[in-house]
Amino acid sequence: MQLFDSVRVLTRLLYQAREVFGIKIVFSDHQRRAKRRMVGIQYAKGEKQRQPLYEDLLKVTRKTIGYAIKAEEVVGNLLSTDMELFGLLSQIKHYGDLARQVYDQTYRRIVQGETVPAGQKVVSIFEEHTDIIIKDSRDTHYGHKICLTGGASNLILDCVILEGNPADSELVEQMLDRQQEIYGRYPLKVALDGGFASKDNLAKAKERKIKDVCFAKKRGLEEADMCRSEYVYNKLRRFRAGIESGISWLKRSFGLTRCTWKGFRSFKCYVLSSVVAANLLTMARKKLAAV
Repeated sequence: MQLFDSVRVLTRLLYQAREVFGIKIVFSDHQRRAKRRMVGIQYAKGEKQRQPLYEDLLKVTRKTIGYAIKAEEVVGNLLSTDMELFGLLSQIKHYGDLARQVYDQTYRRIVQGETVPAGQKVVSIFEEHTDIIIKDSRDTHYGHKICLTGGASNLILDCVILEGNPADSELVEQMLDRQQEIYGRYPLKVALDGGFASKDNLAKAKERKIKDVCFAKKRGLEEADMCRSEYVYNKLRRFRAGIESGISWLKRSFGLTRCTWKGFRSFKCYVLSSVVAANLLTMARKKLAAV
C-alpha cells in the first residue's frame, strides 16, 4: 500500500531531522493509524467498507505531506549554515514528491472514480522505475518484461530488458534482428510463444529467410504456412516447451523471480548476472559430461 509507505517514510525522515540534527519540527506521528487503515482495506469485504477507510488513510497521508512541506522549508533555510543537511533535504523532497503523486492517483481513483492511466501511476515509492505488466486476463504483475532467446545448446543467447508493457506481438522483429546483429545471421528455425503470433510477424520472419517459424498458439495461422511440414512444427513446438523449463530454472535457482537490487540500472545488472551464471553452469556441466 503506497499511501502507508509514504506516511512511514516521511515520518522517519521527520524524526531524523528532529533527533539527529536537532531541528525543531512540529508534527504528529500517524503511522499506527495509517497501518490500521491499510490492514482494514486489505481485509474489507466490499467497496462499501473500503471507502471510508481509504478516505481516512488519504486524510492522514495529506497531513503527513503537509508536515514534510514545512520541514522542507525549515531544512532549506538551514543549508547555509550546515551542508550536512543537504542529503536529508534531498530525501524529503524526493519522497515528498512521490507521496503527492501517490495521494493524487489514489484520490482520483477512490474519491473521484476516475481510471488513472498506467503511465501516470507510481506503483512503488522505492523503485519508481517499476512497470505494471498485465498478461491477458491473468493477474497483474509489477517489474519489467524480459525477452530471452535460447538455443539447442541450452545456453541463453540473448536477453532484452524492456521498459513499459509492450505487447509480445510488437517484439518479434526486434528480437530476430538482434540475432543478425549479434551472430551475423538469422536462425534457420525459430519457435516463439503464442503471444508473438500474427500473420504480420510470420511474414516478417519469412522475409528474413527463416525457413520454419513455430508459434505455440496458431491464432488463425496454418502449420503449412509456418513450417515445411507438420513434423517440423511439432518438433519446434516441443523445443519451445523445453525453453519454459529453462525459464523456471532461472527463477528457482538464480533468483530471477524477484530482484533485490535497487534502481533500474541495478535491475538490469541483476538479471544479466543471473543469465551469465546460468550459462556458466550450463557450460561447466557440458564440460564435465565430456570428460
